[in-house]
Amino acid sequence: MEVAERNLLQSIDKFYELYFLLFSFFIEITNFYRIRTEDAKNKFLPSADELNPNKKFLENSLLSCILKNKDLERQFNRYKFSWTEEQDMIRKVFLKIKNSKDLKDYLNSGNNSFNEDKEIVYKLFRKFIARSSELQFYCEERSIHWNCDYDLAALFIQKTIQLIPEQFTEEASFTSLLNKEEDDNPAEDNRFILELFRKTIFHGEEFEKMIEGKTKNWEIDRIALTDIILIKMALTELIHFPTIPIKVTLNEYIDISKNYSTPKSKLFINGILDKLVENLTSEEKINKQGRGLLT
Repeated sequence: MEVAERNLLQSIDKFYELYFLLFSFFIEITNFYRIRTEDAKNKFLPSADELNPNKKFLENSLLSCILKNKDLERQFNRYKFSWTEEQDMIRKVFLKIKNSKDLKDYLNSGNNSFNEDKEIVYKLFRKFIARSSELQFYCEERSIHWNCDYDLAALFIQKTIQLIPEQFTEEASFTSLLNKEEDDNPAEDNRFILELFRKTIFHGEEFEKMIEGKTKNWEIDRIALTDIILIKMALTELIHFPTIPIKVTLNEYIDISKNYSTPKSKLFINGILDKLVENLTSEEKINKQGRGLLT
């Protein structure tokens, strides 16, 4: 159990590392863009556009917030990211961005607003970083923890970009943008994770029998293992975490199944959990209190 818990916490830290690595890559692309723009001016016979480049993207207000942010700089230094050996990949992604219709439309829009700046950063990241097969392969080669986490980390960054306010300061925390609780702290998060992990395993056999009782047309070994695990985790929250509302638990695990299980899993998990909640409530085995009473 101790080894499993250490591995679990390590995988969470590796997820945060991947999150910041993808941010680092996007900033590296931006720096490459800046260098190429300046180098073009020094060509033997530069064109008029090269001598007077459109600097709208390089002066993008959202990118400026990101580049100046001290929390992001601390995280990059912590993980010691370096793209020195990956200049070919940087160049390929840069050229895709530079030649994209999205960037050209942005440069020639004639507008100048924070919302437009945010939208182009979001679009370019989503289309050329989040979907980069070269970058995904690079990440998967670097860590076994990143084989399944790439898409989720990219999604978190897209959410982060959407949440950055115009008044975002140099001192503001990037990861705090994703925290729903003002008093959220990593130590408390880790305690919750380990408690959920332990109780799900401890009550595993009990929960498996409960699931079997609601799947009469399916033998338990024919159900996707991921679905069984998600239902067990949901049951742990429903029964043993009184401050988590029932609706929150149901919605969270159905959403998780969309990313980590089969296309039909959300319907299956939703159906089984609805039946189990009905039974557990009538048996008075679900006792919520405080925030857990919210509907």
